[in-house]
Amino acid sequence: MSASAVHSLWTTAAEPITKIDAPKIEYGQLSPTLIVIGAAIIGVLLEALVPRKYRYHAQLFLSVVALTAAFAAVVALAMGGYATTKAGIAAMGAIAVDGPALFLQGTILLAGILGVFTFAERRLDPAAHGNRVDSFAAQAASVPGSDSEKAAVKAGFATTEVFPLLLFAIGGMLIFPAANDLLTLFVALEVFSLPLYLLCAVARRKRLMSQEAAVKYFLLGAFASAFSLFGIALLYGYAGSVKYATIAQVVDGTVGELNPALAETMGNDALLLIGAAMVVMGLLFKVGAVPFHMWTPDVYQGAPTPVTGFMAAATKVAAFGALLRLLYVVLPGLRWDWRPVMWAVAIVTMLGGAIVAITQTDIKRLLAYSSIAHAGFILAGVIAASPDGVSSVLFYLGAYSFVTIGAFAVVTLVRDAGGEATHLSKWAGLGRRSPLVAAVFAVFLLAFAGIPLTSGFAGKFAVFKAAAEGGAGAIVVVGVISSAIAAFFYVRVIVLMFFSEPRPEGPTVAVPSPLTMTAIGVGVAVTLVLGVAPQYFLDLAGQAGVFVR
Repeated sequence: MSASAVHSLWTTAAEPITKIDAPKIEYGQLSPTLIVIGAAIIGVLLEALVPRKYRYHAQLFLSVVALTAAFAAVVALAMGGYATTKAGIAAMGAIAVDGPALFLQGTILLAGILGVFTFAERRLDPAAHGNRVDSFAAQAASVPGSDSEKAAVKAGFATTEVFPLLLFAIGGMLIFPAANDLLTLFVALEVFSLPLYLLCAVARRKRLMSQEAAVKYFLLGAFASAFSLFGIALLYGYAGSVKYATIAQVVDGTVGELNPALAETMGNDALLLIGAAMVVMGLLFKVGAVPFHMWTPDVYQGAPTPVTGFMAAATKVAAFGALLRLLYVVLPGLRWDWRPVMWAVAIVTMLGGAIVAITQTDIKRLLAYSSIAHAGFILAGVIAASPDGVSSVLFYLGAYSFVTIGAFAVVTLVRDAGGEATHLSKWAGLGRRSPLVAAVFAVFLLAFAGIPLTSGFAGKFAVFKAAAEGGAGAIVVVGVISSAIAAFFYVRVIVLMFFSEPRPEGPTVAVPSPLTMTAIGVGVAVTLVLGVAPQYFLDLAGQAGVFVR
């Protein structure tokens, strides 16, 4: 073919484009996310422009104001009917604004505010060279133990970058459960994962352990992201679209017009099954379900405790929200395929988390395995595949996030010469030395165990009830057995605190600033209110339990 022939083909194929439609963005409906991402960008500018001694207060003020404003925006949207009658798809089909999205976004923002309070705590360690110090390395870029690190500590430096990083993570988490196409889902996954990898690496004490945790989290997280992306590619190959609604129609066989290419791939169930499995695998990794849980104990133990508390609460909320939307909106036509697999995952997750937790001697690792068991309990609600299942999972996630942040905030208070005293033997007799702190921690442990009059009981009851009504009675039996196993090690810690002799060289309990006190106080209050009078919040989750398609 001559060059002129090719050229004439090319000129005829390229029709003149008259106009490109401008994207239609509903800024009001996306305001919670936009406020947080905007504040994160301003936070980066503050790091560059504000003198070092004012940065901490500027960042703390900016973070709290932004998260509070974003939460107010979520409440305003919910009051304006966007959770129920006006629920719809915004940002040209990329993001859903509906009940589950708003409920989960509100939960993530409240967890974020408490997370900021624990990040900002500066009274737990004794002052170094006349400067107050926080949980984060003085200069994250310096090698642990090096002269540059010692010089940074002496100069009173502080890693205030943790606040914008936290805001970026929260911004990604807000989009994650609301994503309405697979590409938005993946972008949100990366936006909230990358800041968390960094935050895990900047502990002030035990720097090497912290950096090891971050490397493990990064490598395993990169694997999980790759699985998700590969699954997204296969689903796109199957349905010819990344939009949730279109994929759901192709799966159900209700798609409008069929072009020959789509007709060919629609018959290929291998693309659909392998693609769906890979995307779900990436989400189960974020949730910490067995067998994708390997990162959880090491990362929870190595990361700075305020980061662990925030990550344990908020990541679970975001990831379960995305998982629910994927299974209920995109793959309801595959229910017979995904339910048996989820059954197996839920059972091994509940039993695995509860049994391995018994052998733990470190309080942060114990809470990590406990969080794995809780992922199994929440999966029981996901399996129900009913509106009750969605609302019970929403309620459980809300209750769980406050207990978790409160529990990790208490862990930061118990300290010895090396920083936090996380070995269980150090906690012996804590109830006699500091009865209030031990009593508060006991409340959180009882909530984790699901003892009546705590939020944990109301959450477990709702999830198991939904699972039983959804025909998953066997899961409920396994869940109750796992809860009994788990109760053993929670009660063991309570017995250790109140009925053991305190050691003379035992740890001290630091007196925190009002910031950490607020985080712990809110955790206790929510735990007791949701336990004693859960009905209003169950109704709220019930109203918010309908996905827009």
